[in-house]
Amino acid sequence: MLRAPDEQLRSAGLSRAKLLSLRDLAQRAADGRLLALAEINGMPDETIVERLSEVRGIGRWTAEMLLMFRLGRPDVLPADDYGVRKGFAIAYERELPSPKELAAYGERWKPYRTVASWYLWRVVERATARKIVPLGAAKEET
Repeated sequence: MLRAPDEQLRSAGLSRAKLLSLRDLAQRAADGRLLALAEINGMPDETIVERLSEVRGIGRWTAEMLLMFRLGRPDVLPADDYGVRKGFAIAYERELPSPKELAAYGERWKPYRTVASWYLWRVVERATARKIVPLGAAKEET
């Protein structure tokens, strides 16, 4: 990745932003600034989010997905995720919550907020299949 010419990577479909992000990630891995999975297993979730967010193109959401799906952390609530917020709105028949409102409500789901997130994503899948729209959202034309 570090030695490949920009033109080669761009011809593979990478945008300039993705190319720069992947190069930053590769450079950090090469010079030891990126922690290995074995090293982060024992770290607190928020520390992992902070460390990964230092990499260009990686933010809170990406780090939370790693925590949930790669590290199997049981207590992650990606409150910025639109799907989780939409699932909450449908399940609780409320307006779409802000990330801050969802995070506050989600405190009651500790220590299994990851499981709550999975269920909220499924709510959206089922509602989409049945075309249920949360309160305050515009209905789609069919």
